[in-house]
Amino acid sequence: MEYQFKIQIKGISKPPVWRKVIIPANFTFLQFHSVIQTVFGWDDYHLFEFEDKEYQGSIRIAIPSEDDFDFGVKTLDASKIKLSKIFTDDIRKLLYVYDFGDNWVHEITLEAVSDNKRKEAICLSGKGSCPPEDCGGCYGYEEMKNVFRTMPDSEEAGEYRDWLGLEKDEIWSADTFNLDEINADLKEV
Repeated sequence: MEYQFKIQIKGISKPPVWRKVIIPANFTFLQFHSVIQTVFGWDDYHLFEFEDKEYQGSIRIAIPSEDDFDFGVKTLDASKIKLSKIFTDDIRKLLYVYDFGDNWVHEITLEAVSDNKRKEAICLSGKGSCPPEDCGGCYGYEEMKNVFRTMPDSEEAGEYRDWLGLEKDEIWSADTFNLDEINADLKEV
């Protein structure tokens, strides 16, 4: 069995940042985390969790730690819980939160279930360039997009280029999405 999900980063528009993926139902949430990291271009530098609500949810899936804050709900081990255990007729949406400082909240929607027996994940489509790590959350990303859109030759744009590892005249775009590159990277997951 396989699942088709749409995953969209909340709080980003013009363009929105989302991906559609197909994932085997027997993947664990840790594998799902790796897929999300890959399709969005994150570098897996930060903690993550899956939850049913942003605050006071009843589901929390992460890598358990003795240092965990008491969320009032037991943390399920992402390396042991399979997608098929959670995504049922009753649960068709979850949130994936990455980097608790920048607080990137991704809305995951289960769009379709199929009896196909896929062994690896695949990205079907998407839109928008993923925000760079540690850019300051949605507000920092919107500021960076604004600088590149309105002042591409400014000193500030130059500083962003340096930070992003771009060449002096290289152009960054919030519209960048390369499906072939993403699917090549997914073969490593």
